[in-house]
Amino acid sequence: MKKFNFLILLFATGLILSSCKKATDYKNLWQAELPPVTPISEATCLSGAIKGTMLAGKTYTVCGDIFVNQTDTLVIQEGVTINFGLNTSNGNIPCGLGIKGTLICVGTKDKPILITFPGVTKTDTYGADPNLDPALKGKWTGIIGATTCPLMVIKWTRVEFGGAAISAAMKTFTGSSSPYSIYYANPAGVFILEDSWIYGSVDDPFRINGGKINVMRNTFEKCGYTGGEAMNAKAGTIGNFAYNLCVGMATNGPKISNINVLPGFPASNVAIYNNTIVNSGYRRAAAGRGGSINFEEGAGGVAYNNIMVNCKFGLRVVQNPIADTANLKYGYNWNYADSVSVASQFIPSLSISTAITQPQETDIPKPSTYLPSGWTVGAVYTAPASIIGANNPQFINGPVPLPAGLKLADISTVGSYNFALKPSSPCVGIGFTNFNPRTDVPVHPLYGATEITPPGKDLGCYQINGRGNQH
Repeated sequence: MKKFNFLILLFATGLILSSCKKATDYKNLWQAELPPVTPISEATCLSGAIKGTMLAGKTYTVCGDIFVNQTDTLVIQEGVTINFGLNTSNGNIPCGLGIKGTLICVGTKDKPILITFPGVTKTDTYGADPNLDPALKGKWTGIIGATTCPLMVIKWTRVEFGGAAISAAMKTFTGSSSPYSIYYANPAGVFILEDSWIYGSVDDPFRINGGKINVMRNTFEKCGYTGGEAMNAKAGTIGNFAYNLCVGMATNGPKISNINVLPGFPASNVAIYNNTIVNSGYRRAAAGRGGSINFEEGAGGVAYNNIMVNCKFGLRVVQNPIADTANLKYGYNWNYADSVSVASQFIPSLSISTAITQPQETDIPKPSTYLPSGWTVGAVYTAPASIIGANNPQFINGPVPLPAGLKLADISTVGSYNFALKPSSPCVGIGFTNFNPRTDVPVHPLYGATEITPPGKDLGCYQINGRGNQH
């Protein structure tokens, strides 16, 4: 175990010292397989400090907060199920997983990991009252990383029903009072979330307060009760958010901000590309927010090749506090609306949503086809009837146009839909590929990104050639 922790420490140190190098520089750092570590027994109800390996295919029960100390590592192998229960020794309050050290949670496509609260019945019927939905209540706390966590890797993992209030013990251990299904807060560390699913959350399904990230090929469903983005990244977060499917978010898909960045760290800058964001923004309690993609408060990056369907607002570049517009580029994004109210916010208005998004003629539909003569940035406009229901992206099986009798807010899960594109889709073959994703994180099957998938030729998270989202 000591040998493994030394390797992790060396790995994290190398990331900090070599952050300006390309990802290919890291590919040969890890030649050996994972060294044997102490197996964790499934025979006992877990509580307190843990380290070692949760063995493939085993089922583990948690009955109190569990913690990974700063010099320790928790490895979760393929096919593991972790059932979080209530803290039976402390008033039956929800519990979670606190990480001061390192987390390596790597499932596979055939044998994903499941982290859940058992015995909960999902309420995914159309028109269900969100006030009664267990997915939005938070049954267990979540995976909470402290500022000392150098590396958190989560691949091919299902995370369900997280976001309950943090216990006093968890707050003391991690230094965080933030109840998210996944939380990462080391500005000098690395966070990887790939090929995973997050279903349900009270607020953001995961929040990043600084660090190098690669968030690719994930599916986010029904996240956030009255607020919450698929990814809420702040405080000097740099990396990629790509090939993700976001359905029924309370507020946005990804939101990028630079609030609370620490001295000496770069400003938040995230490449947001080839995502599919569907029917989001309708549980947001505060007016003027929510919908698709959000850049604000000193954050920059790029946003290309995204499909945004029936979202409350189009891409928002926030004026106050203003995004890093000097280091922000966007375009080649696809918008679809089944209502005048949605189409009239493809380019969000300043008076309604404090946005100063610039129209891009590379977008579909072209802004010149629906903006009125004399329109100025941020002005209110009413979309013409000609673009309502036009530009159907042609999902294999999706809620486009919105099925009769349903509200936009009713579409909050994937369910039986298939958001991959038909070969005849107008989104096929028109992707913008003349840009590079960020390469801030290492590439490795266990200790980094499996791959940093380049921009796709097709819009959205699914690619006709089989690349992109694998769900």
